[in-house]
Amino acid sequence: IIVEILMKQVVSILLITIAIAIWITAGLPAVESIKYGSGASLGGKRLFPNDNPWNKDISGEPVDPNSDVLISSIGLHKELHPSIGPSMGIPYVVVPGTQPKVPVSFDNIEGSDHGDYPIPPDAPIEGGAQSDGDRHVLVIDRDRWMLYELFYAFPKEGGKRWHASSGAIFDLNTNDLRPKGLTSADAAGLPIFPGLVRYDEVYEQGAITHALRFTAHPTRRGYVHPARHFASKLTDSHLPPMGMRVRLKANYDISRFPPSARVILSALKKYGMFLSDNGGDWFLIGAPDPRWIAAEIETLKRVKGRDFEVVKMEAVTTE
Repeated sequence: IIVEILMKQVVSILLITIAIAIWITAGLPAVESIKYGSGASLGGKRLFPNDNPWNKDISGEPVDPNSDVLISSIGLHKELHPSIGPSMGIPYVVVPGTQPKVPVSFDNIEGSDHGDYPIPPDAPIEGGAQSDGDRHVLVIDRDRWMLYELFYAFPKEGGKRWHASSGAIFDLNTNDLRPKGLTSADAAGLPIFPGLVRYDEVYEQGAITHALRFTAHPTRRGYVHPARHFASKLTDSHLPPMGMRVRLKANYDISRFPPSARVILSALKKYGMFLSDNGGDWFLIGAPDPRWIAAEIETLKRVKGRDFEVVKMEAVTTE
């Protein structure tokens, strides 16, 4: 009888454990839902743990006391400029864990993550193969959930090896940051891919559940968490530091925008966007996709700098 009672208890515990596991994973996309290839859908899988700064809801955070000055330095009346379209933005490619890795050499030896990168020979390059721009290359290892990013990258020997100005590797399973003071493939030392406006989130998922990224010029010689690097010699405290986070004001009316634009603007209210690089003022960067509807994206230009506010920042690191 005692054995029978113990067996029943074991079975009950096992069933409860299974039920909890099902409850925890309910609604979470399976790894198999992530496709392979250039611009592939992530099937709703979120980058980094839920408590990562990129995934933090900052809609209720206090406004930085220097917000008005910082916004003004970027441009109160300048338009939000969506660099989003069939051929605009920074492309990416999703690969399986079996993708062969190739060696990468760097100009910025001390500031780069060394090792072999799983870059396909035909990996998309920002601006195209003949571009002389930033030439970013972004690769997501779907099975290991790792992100590999290169800045100013060139394939050598038909893609059997690559050379880049700098490169960084991010474990998307963790909250690990770059070492203090180090750049990445982005000036702020942040990953690029998490901040892109992607077609799969806007149209397939109907929601962006993370912060986005933008550029400004000029910026300050300083950075704030989670950024790790600055890219300016200017020390004026009125200028924005790398990693500064802004959000669309809560009272900004987005009801008259098309659905796709409302998805983006809702994210800008809830998660905001990080200042990640030097560039055009209020440039919001996406990933290119032939399915973007230009007329809908263009409506984002109705938003002006004055419609944003700076989320309260921690102390600025200047050295």
